[in-house]
Amino acid sequence: MEKITTVGIDLAKSVFSLHGVDGAGRVVLKRTVRRDQLTEVVSALPRCLIGMEACSGAHEWGRRFQGHGHTVKLMAPKFVAPYRKSGKNDGNDAEAICEAVTRPSMRFVPVKSAEQQAHLALHRVRQGFVVERTATINRLRGLMTEFGVVLPQRSVTVRRQAAAAAENLPELARRAIGDLLDELRVLDERISGYDREIEAQARLCEPAQRLMKIRGIGATTALAIVATVGNAREFKNGRQFAAWIGVVPGQYSTGGKPRLGHISKRGDAYLRNLLVQGARSVLHTAVAHGDRVSRWALELQPRRGYYRTLVAIANKNARIAWALLAKNETLRTA
Repeated sequence: MEKITTVGIDLAKSVFSLHGVDGAGRVVLKRTVRRDQLTEVVSALPRCLIGMEACSGAHEWGRRFQGHGHTVKLMAPKFVAPYRKSGKNDGNDAEAICEAVTRPSMRFVPVKSAEQQAHLALHRVRQGFVVERTATINRLRGLMTEFGVVLPQRSVTVRRQAAAAAENLPELARRAIGDLLDELRVLDERISGYDREIEAQARLCEPAQRLMKIRGIGATTALAIVATVGNAREFKNGRQFAAWIGVVPGQYSTGGKPRLGHISKRGDAYLRNLLVQGARSVLHTAVAHGDRVSRWALELQPRRGYYRTLVAIANKNARIAWALLAKNETLRTA
């Protein structure tokens, strides 16, 4: 056991596979353990590098193993797959993880604290309610269309017009529409409650407060960034952070000729969506603001178009956010 330097663990619900090697790369550990045995087995290992895929439960296991003195590295499953030598099974997955975690060019996912995961839980539940609300509005539109009533695209006016139009429909249809409207009211209240809680948590989070100084980043986006990446020091620079979120152009270059395409859309889709929404707010209010960012955005839009300007603003905000977190700085305004 004392020869082990690196261990790959394939996480599961009940049975876990472990693959360990020594400094020369020789296999010295290959076994499966039950969930209730894993902590005891890992705690008995000499301090070593432990690799796992960043899947459900990985952060909790990572915190436990760090508590026993191990160095824990998490990786996205898609970056581990190329190191699998043969068919997919738990043992081969653990071996692939053990190999991938030692690669110097591997991209790792920071192990999140319990507080970070709690903050992200607020965002996930809130976003789930937002998706449910959108689906309910679409069901309401579809039902009203069956009776020749076309509701507007703006969701803020859908409820009022649907309630008014339902008065002229048959009783059964009115009842169904009433149930949908009641469901919308419940979802609105739940989302508002989560918005208030997120704003309250952002006020208590000093890094989030610094991020909220950036135009286009409010309480929801700021807390989501801090909860997802912490101090952001896992990223070498702001461009790498923006690329991880997916707000940089995809590159298709060959023969020394660089070609830039649409945004890569890699990484965290939720953060990317929040940053783009914030960028839309910046662009729509740019005329009313005379600051440097507004002038830059207004100059860029005629040349690059509306959507590319949104991505450019989101990219800039991501880079600024990285600098504020990684360097522990406060935004300097001109």
